[in-house]
Amino acid sequence: MPEVFQYPMPYPAWWLDSYWVVTWFLGMLVLGFGWLIFFRYGKFTYGVDLGCFWKTALLLVLTTISLGGPNYYNTRFVGEHGQDGDSIKISGDNLLYLDRKGVEKTIRLDAITAIYQESVTYNPPPKIFIVAGKEKVKDSLFVTRNLKDYQEFLSALSARTGVAVKLP
Repeated sequence: MPEVFQYPMPYPAWWLDSYWVVTWFLGMLVLGFGWLIFFRYGKFTYGVDLGCFWKTALLLVLTTISLGGPNYYNTRFVGEHGQDGDSIKISGDNLLYLDRKGVEKTIRLDAITAIYQESVTYNPPPKIFIVAGKEKVKDSLFVTRNLKDYQEFLSALSARTGVAVKLP
């Protein structure tokens, strides 16, 4: 009997596929607002004056916000919700990973050599890697703690493969 584990999907699929477009659009609106202020209140002379400093500072700050804000949000969002809607199935002698768009990845259970959590996490939640390396091609996939019943999944996988799970 196959064991199926699935990530929850708190956001609709259209948002998971296109959130980055919205965030970058909002960032460019902030940058456009900065240029609007610059051109509205700009005094375009070639002399160096104090007015040039605040306009340059304004554009520098708004450029940092308009590029850094969406980049921070998108990186954090994909770390926390990048696997939403994906499912993992332990069936027979295979481990099947199916993402929400229909792309499949299969790893043979007897090829799995290690199951471990990354030692340093730069983008939460931490990733737990499943490495297969007994065949010619070394392959891996990862799960996160967002997977519903991830501890049950790891114990079932460990029992089927005989490989101990290394968690900190």
